[in-house]
Amino acid sequence: MKRDIGNALPGTEEQTDGKSMTISQLCATLQKLVKVPQVTDVWVVGELSDFGLRGGHCYADLVEKDDDGKPVAKIPLRIWNYLFNSLNAKFMSGTGQPLSTGIKVKVCVAPSIHKLYGLSVIASDIDPAYTMGDLMRRRQEIIDRLTREGIIELNRRLAWTDVPTRLAVISSPSAAGYGDFLNQLFGNEAHIRFTVKLFEAMMQGEKARPTILAALERIAAETDRWDGVVIIRGGGASLDLQCFEDYELAAAVARFPLPVMIGIGHERDITVLDYVANRRVKTPTAAAEWFVKRGESLLNRLNSIGSALLQRASDIMAAEKEQLSYFEGVISVFPLNAVRHADSRLVNSINSLSNLTTRRIVPALEKINAMQTQIEHAAQSALTMQRDRLNADERLLKALSPQAVLARGYSVTRCDGRILTDAATVENGAQLTTQLACGEIKSTVS
Repeated sequence: MKRDIGNALPGTEEQTDGKSMTISQLCATLQKLVKVPQVTDVWVVGELSDFGLRGGHCYADLVEKDDDGKPVAKIPLRIWNYLFNSLNAKFMSGTGQPLSTGIKVKVCVAPSIHKLYGLSVIASDIDPAYTMGDLMRRRQEIIDRLTREGIIELNRRLAWTDVPTRLAVISSPSAAGYGDFLNQLFGNEAHIRFTVKLFEAMMQGEKARPTILAALERIAAETDRWDGVVIIRGGGASLDLQCFEDYELAAAVARFPLPVMIGIGHERDITVLDYVANRRVKTPTAAAEWFVKRGESLLNRLNSIGSALLQRASDIMAAEKEQLSYFEGVISVFPLNAVRHADSRLVNSINSLSNLTTRRIVPALEKINAMQTQIEHAAQSALTMQRDRLNADERLLKALSPQAVLARGYSVTRCDGRILTDAATVENGAQLTTQLACGEIKSTVS
């Protein structure tokens, strides 16, 4: 059964008939329904989308997104021209950036239903602190993740060369900051020579992150050609730097094999890249000054070393000149003095030799003569003693010889050439030969 809307809703007295209402009447009725305290002047957060200005009025969508960045709710947002300038100025004062697409905002709104444009919310106030707080929260989440993964300090631990003169620069060729960097670098008064190559990238907006990552990849393919990387852009609003508040970009800088310098804003502009890069400077000009001063420092050290060497050489030359002057003064008398000194030494040597002959040679000759007499006596005694010993040995040998034994009446009996010592070993009929001192006797055993 169809419901009679006219009897169910207030404010529907003017109807074309008793059972229906016009669209205008429906919108008017809904407008009255949304004018309740619960939804009037409430604070709502969301991301601005399709931001635009027409006739001084602001037209945009306020979008709610999930953790993956996908829209889950959307409602049209309107800021009428009599309020837009003041709210936009308030937002710029707090964030340094005008309202635009992609910014997350907190606005005070009231719902409105228009018979031609439908449901929307009308803004009456804005909270810039929320937008800045959201940026800080997102940045801290990235920093915490990099810390947990242990990579936040990797690039900061790399050391620059003594004088980094080969620089890979990531920037936009049209950026004023890039021009300032080159002017400061190549216009240095010390005339230090630098080699610079630009790796082009967008430095703001949605294309900044992918183009900067691509530039880092190109540099990584030729790291042996460069001493370091410089990422620079001119100053701007804080929200212009949102593209640098990105985990993938921060991780790529943290892991990069060359030291990275960041100069993408003013002193007050800080992004997550400043926490992971090897060095942060406030402006592109300051980046160039750092490299120039590093070169000038080395030149000053070399000049100091050169000055010290020159002073040392001057001191040595002065000392040598002084010594040469001394030699010039003494060289005229030096040969005569040397000859006299040598002659004196020769006379002393002759006298010493004569004294040595008297003191040592004569006693030595006397000692030799005495030793000769002693040797002759000792030799004669030794010969006599050896002769007596030989005679005694000769007599002993003669007394013990077999012939002398036979001469004393002994004999030697043999049987078949064997000397007999036991009669029991001789058989009957054996032929024996008995050796005497003079002759032999042959016999037969019976």
